[in-house]
Amino acid sequence: MLPVLRLAAEGETRVPEAAEKIADQFSLSEAEREEMLPSGRQRRLHNRIHWAKFHMSKAGLIDSPAHGRFVASEEGRRLLATKPDFIDVERLKAYPAFAEFYAASNARSPVDAPFAGAPAETITATPEEQIDAAHTVLHEALKADLLQRILAQSPAFFERAIVDLLVAMGYGGSHEDAARRLGKTGDGGIDGVIDEDRLGLDRIYVQAKRYAPHVGVGRPDVQAFVGSLVGFGATKGVFVTTSSFSAPAADFVRHLPQRIVLIDGDRLADLMIEHGVGVRVARTVEVKRLDEDFFLEE
Repeated sequence: MLPVLRLAAEGETRVPEAAEKIADQFSLSEAEREEMLPSGRQRRLHNRIHWAKFHMSKAGLIDSPAHGRFVASEEGRRLLATKPDFIDVERLKAYPAFAEFYAASNARSPVDAPFAGAPAETITATPEEQIDAAHTVLHEALKADLLQRILAQSPAFFERAIVDLLVAMGYGGSHEDAARRLGKTGDGGIDGVIDEDRLGLDRIYVQAKRYAPHVGVGRPDVQAFVGSLVGFGATKGVFVTTSSFSAPAADFVRHLPQRIVLIDGDRLADLMIEHGVGVRVARTVEVKRLDEDFFLEE
C-alpha cells in the first residue's frame, strides 16, 4: 500500500499507469508484470494495486477525482510526511472510517480481510486470489473424486463415460452413433472409432485403459496402438487412460506422422469437469463490480 500512496502523492493516476511505474520501481520481470490471477481474468499486479487503493480510500488516504483516476488526499499526504516504513491494515485501523469498514467486513465473513494484520514483508491474498485459490482446491478435490469413482466402476461404464465425454466435446454426431462405434471394434488393438464431426468426414480411433494410478502407460502400449492405426490406414488417434503416460511414451508421439493425442487421468478429469460429464453444478456465486458507466453524467 505504501508504494501506491507515494505514487498517488505525485498526482492523479490510474491503475495501469501505477502498475507500470511500480513494476519499474521494483525491477519486475516481464513475466512478473504479466502474471495473471488463476482465473486468467486480471493481472495479479493490477489486482493488488486496485485493492491497496480501495483499502486506503476507505481510510480517507486516497481520493477519486474522476472516473478511473485516484490521487493522495490531504490525509494521505500527512501520513507520508511521517515517513512510515510500511502501511498495513493495523495502521489503517487508526482511521475511524476504515475501522468501521473493517469491523463490518469481518462480521460478514469468517475469512480474514485481505492484507489483514500483514507486516510489510508479507504478501497476502486479495479477495479475487482467495476465490481463485478456493476454486482450485475444490477443482482438484473433484478431479480426485472423479477418477476414484471411475476406477470403482466396470470397464463397460468407463467406455460409456468416454462416449459421453466425446459427444459432449462435439464428436461422434449423435450419442447413439458414437456408442455404436466406440467399443465395438474389438480387434487390432483398437477399442473403438468415432466420427470427428457430425458429417463423418474423418474418423478418430480410440484406445482406453482403465488403470490404477500406480500403473502407468508405457511406450510399448502406445507403439502397439500406433501400429494398429497404421494397419487401419488411420491418421488420428486418442489414447485415454485413468493413470499416466511415461516420459518415453509422451516423447514417442511427438515425432509421428500420425496425430496421436494422449489423455491421462489428470486431463481426463479436467475435460469431464469442463464439459459437464459426471459432474453437476452445486453452487453458483456471482461476483459483481461497480458499473462506472452508470455514474457518468452527460
